[in-house]
Amino acid sequence: MAIAFRSFWGVSLSFLLHFICSVSTAHVYIVYLGAVHNHDPVLTSEHHLQLLTSVYQSEEEAKQAMIYSYKHVLSGFAATLNESQATILANTKGVVSVSESKALQLHTTRSWDFMGLNVDQHKGFPLQLAYGDDIIVGLFDSGIWPESASFREEPGMGPVPKHWKGKCVPGEEFDPKKVCNRKLIGAKYYLTGYERRFGKINRTRTREYVSARDVLGHGTHTASTAIGSRAKDVSYSGLARGSARGGAPRARLAVYKVCWNSNFGGTCTEEDTLAAFDEALHDGVHVISASFGKGPPLRQFFASSSDIGSFHAMQLGVSVVFSAGNNGPDPSLVGNVNPWSICVAASTVDRSFPSKILLEDGSFFVVIFFVLLSESRREYSYTVSQNEGNMLMKLLVMGEGLITNHICGNLSRARNHFFGGICSTSNWKNVSASGNILLCFSTDGPVSSIEAEFAARKAKAAAVIFVEPLTRPVAAVGVFPIIRIDIIQGMKLLLLPNPTKVQILPSKTAFKRSPAPMVADFSSRGPSSISPDFLKPDITAPGVNILAAWPPNIPPSMFPDDERQVHWNFQSGTSMSCPHVSGIIALLKSVHPNWSPAAIRSALMTTAYTKDINGDDMSVEATTKPSDPFDVGAGHINPVQAFDPGLVYDMTTRDYVLFLCNSGYSEEQIQAIVSCPSTTCSDRTERNWNINYPSITVSSLTCTTTIKRTVRNVGHMKTAMYFASIVSPNGVEVVVWPRILMFTPFKEEITYFVTLKPLKMSEGRYDFGWITWSDGFHQVRSPLVVQVNTTGVVGSNNMAY
Repeated sequence: MAIAFRSFWGVSLSFLLHFICSVSTAHVYIVYLGAVHNHDPVLTSEHHLQLLTSVYQSEEEAKQAMIYSYKHVLSGFAATLNESQATILANTKGVVSVSESKALQLHTTRSWDFMGLNVDQHKGFPLQLAYGDDIIVGLFDSGIWPESASFREEPGMGPVPKHWKGKCVPGEEFDPKKVCNRKLIGAKYYLTGYERRFGKINRTRTREYVSARDVLGHGTHTASTAIGSRAKDVSYSGLARGSARGGAPRARLAVYKVCWNSNFGGTCTEEDTLAAFDEALHDGVHVISASFGKGPPLRQFFASSSDIGSFHAMQLGVSVVFSAGNNGPDPSLVGNVNPWSICVAASTVDRSFPSKILLEDGSFFVVIFFVLLSESRREYSYTVSQNEGNMLMKLLVMGEGLITNHICGNLSRARNHFFGGICSTSNWKNVSASGNILLCFSTDGPVSSIEAEFAARKAKAAAVIFVEPLTRPVAAVGVFPIIRIDIIQGMKLLLLPNPTKVQILPSKTAFKRSPAPMVADFSSRGPSSISPDFLKPDITAPGVNILAAWPPNIPPSMFPDDERQVHWNFQSGTSMSCPHVSGIIALLKSVHPNWSPAAIRSALMTTAYTKDINGDDMSVEATTKPSDPFDVGAGHINPVQAFDPGLVYDMTTRDYVLFLCNSGYSEEQIQAIVSCPSTTCSDRTERNWNINYPSITVSSLTCTTTIKRTVRNVGHMKTAMYFASIVSPNGVEVVVWPRILMFTPFKEEITYFVTLKPLKMSEGRYDFGWITWSDGFHQVRSPLVVQVNTTGVVGSNNMAY
């Protein structure tokens, strides 16, 4: 009887598995099991295969479905599953999460001088040359062009650090013996997930290298920005000429190519990304820089490869830096918002590219980058000759260009060549603009500058003057000569008699004539849509018109019919601001090797600044408003001050357990995830705002609330006294206790409390303030972000009227 029953059950199970395997379409899923506990990669992989086989009819089918086995630091696997199989595995004991893999997108010089890091040895031994030698930065991106000057060995660079387990993997046009050195010490590529999802790379349709070599330029640019070696006399066609270097020129580079060419953009699958995290942490990197992500709707944290990988990195003391995304300026679209990594916004530097537009009568406009702050304008003059000065029209104009040649032609309105005056290829009247300089308005259509460039080129124009709203024009690499001006000056040009002869002179490079830093229009903003009690982004860094290394066989505009070749190229995006922070962290880790990722993040955030070079509040592109913490986080990164922050808000894995408990994870799941033993969720509810983050965010203040923070003295003076100062958010009473912190050699850590009391009737409005601790030398400042929601608690005794 028992034998018959077992036989019947075996047939039924076989039929059930056959039904499960064929009932729905298969997708790539990531099955996450937590941390590796047995430290035997072979046994771990065997366990993964056994688990996968449980939802397939045979081990052979399971092997074919398996894409990756994550077995070094984190435990899990990527495999093709249908929805039913995924559901079964999700309900299996020991499985933390099962999530369908998503495709991530890449978030697409002077900046270091602007931030106070120079390599002028006459001003003392530079920080960038003094530190970083044995720090290894893992770069997750589109690969690298290893022949670039940015990846040559720095003079006197020592042997590869002994702890390093990584390697350079050979591949198409990538010979480790020729391209790897003491600077570029690791290069791997991850293609299995991409090809399982999108099919084999078709060389006739898509240009790509099956190796760590870069075909997009993005990875080369970000690697050069983070830790590129020094290179002299670099420029983009003569513009922005100077010496280039990364944030930590003496640090080592390990490249993990996870993003592949897809319609001239970078696509990175989560299964490939998680494989890179697993191997990079096993290889021994100290910092991971990842300029990619996915915007909202965001998923739960352990359903995201970036969040899983960065959590395990944090447990090993590895700092992970992500870009915030390029979905600005709308609020709450920031990505990469987990509380254990660093999320970076983008802002400008003080470099502009003024361009002259000369008119027929000999007078001219001076096109200069300026900003409108509040309701007052500031004009930044451009040096001209005496004769030119006599003809200078008193006009306040804004604009930038990367014009390399003298251009002449008649100024022609868009309506002469495009239906409705809309500068797009689909609206072309088939009327030639040969020899003319087109005047296009972004508000007609509306159209983007790229659309206007292609339209002007199709109409055979000589150049295009692109008119945009105030504070929006920013120079950018394009496929066609273009100058951007503001709409006020655009209207003056529009009213000129027709025809009017116009000359455009080559652009110049100017410094300190623009009120920088300014928040980039594209930079994704907070608050976080999934964890609003943590301020994201954390910080901002240079991300507009960053000049860095570029593959010479890739056109600077990335368009296939662009025949130009450059070794250095301008790029903008939070992809560019992210490696700035990664390079600075490499220096910080060299100086403070025992600091945790949380302590390093704290040092960066509490020393950040929120004023521009003129002493005014940082402003925001495309608006006339000052920035707030949802734009810039704690402010603009200040690397020199971050080396000596005075106090730090530190955190360990155990501190994040509260967050995991509040996020709905069970104690069993948390035990699997974390490396520390005996982690339990408290029966008493404690809010996320009590986690020891360097900023304080309360997303819904309904009554008097007290928040706890702990700081550690890391200053040179072990005996120190810090005093609190407060800038209260509007409508909130803020009390800090104690107001004085007294540190001694025997008392390095002190806890203080912040009590917030709503003073107004409000709903859905955020207000901002600051708490600063100072000993007279250090200024340890934390943003205070509060949304008062009191309309539903009228008459509460906790309200003050």
